[in-house]
Amino acid sequence: MPLQVALDQEVRIREEGQAVHGKVMQPVYAFDRIVIPVGTEVLGRIATIEELSKKQRTFSALDAEFTPSHKLELEFTELVLPDGKHIPVRTVVTRGSGQVMEFVRAKGEEEKHGVKSAASEKIDEAKQEAKRSWDEAMKQLHEPGRMHRLEHYLLAQLPIHPQYLEAGTFYFAELQEPLDFGSTPLTAKLAASLAKPAPPDGLVHATLVTALSSATSQRDDEVEAVLWQPLFDGEDLILPAGTRLKGSVIQVRPAHKPHHNGELRIVFHQVESPEGLEQRVSATIVGVAASKAEHVELDAEGGAQSTTPNTRYLSTGLAVGLAMASTSRDTDAHYGDGAGGEASGRAAGGAAGFKLVGIAIGAFVHSQPLGLAMGALGASRSIYHNFLGPGHEVTFPKHTQMELPLSPEHARPAAKPAEAPAQSQ
Repeated sequence: MPLQVALDQEVRIREEGQAVHGKVMQPVYAFDRIVIPVGTEVLGRIATIEELSKKQRTFSALDAEFTPSHKLELEFTELVLPDGKHIPVRTVVTRGSGQVMEFVRAKGEEEKHGVKSAASEKIDEAKQEAKRSWDEAMKQLHEPGRMHRLEHYLLAQLPIHPQYLEAGTFYFAELQEPLDFGSTPLTAKLAASLAKPAPPDGLVHATLVTALSSATSQRDDEVEAVLWQPLFDGEDLILPAGTRLKGSVIQVRPAHKPHHNGELRIVFHQVESPEGLEQRVSATIVGVAASKAEHVELDAEGGAQSTTPNTRYLSTGLAVGLAMASTSRDTDAHYGDGAGGEASGRAAGGAAGFKLVGIAIGAFVHSQPLGLAMGALGASRSIYHNFLGPGHEVTFPKHTQMELPLSPEHARPAAKPAEAPAQSQ
């Protein structure tokens, strides 16, 4: 079971072993009840700061980046429950963690016949409640304001600058040992409710067990997810936490040239509870937690696409403008010095090519062809990256949080369970 942890304050990276502090952003359930609530404090540390290769350092230096960002490994070691109880934990942070997240919801679908069904209205209500829960959880974080983000952005443009972990950075921390919260008997009433089929207005909250990417996933690949929150129909428990969802990839398109972004569509067709109950369903994604940097969108049928921000026009325009500036003539040429291009123009070309190192070369090496070459290099790199090269892939790492409305097809209950599982997670 993963703990979804978000850093609640900014951390300036200094050394291995440095303390970090976060909060649980998603309640942890055992069967049908919360055992670790939202807001539980999580204590941890920076376990490893990875070294960079010589190639990475060289290219960073060429781009005037003398303090490139290092990949980090975190570990979380202790929970502090709202009642003050401390629980030691042993966790491993999964790959794909360490992103600032947002919850993306599917675009509105036009209602057939212009009238919403009762089931659709209940699902909409469930979506709104889920949104409120997400927003309330995010209020716990001291996320930076616009001016603070701008300050960090400008600081990051300097050749030497510190590395930060932003408040709001999410991590999935897998428990390596179970946490025991006791057990409770399975009553006849509870057993009877578990045999009921999922209601047509049921919105389930699940996390992916199978990592997905439009770059590597194939059509008909099996997909599995697990419910982190139980599904109730009124007071009746229908699907407990830990219920498995099984499905498949039904459409996938990897990113390709010229700048076509990846697409991914999955559907779940079966649920299997911890008690052995199986139901045939049909479920597509209506909400997903995704990295803000990936610009993911969901369509009305649950398909996921990566989009390209409009900032590509600004960055490319700037690179082309710098390249054009590199063509300006040197004022010294009017006096016969033959310096070979105006210093400011050569510097502009260098800036487009390899940032501050390019500026220095362009400014002090008296060669207009060099300034032109550096400017052309920068402009072509920007045009290729933003318009001609491959687009962005859709990537959902393991433990990605999803919302799915269930449409039951038919139920096939297994043998009636004899006892409830222990309330441990």
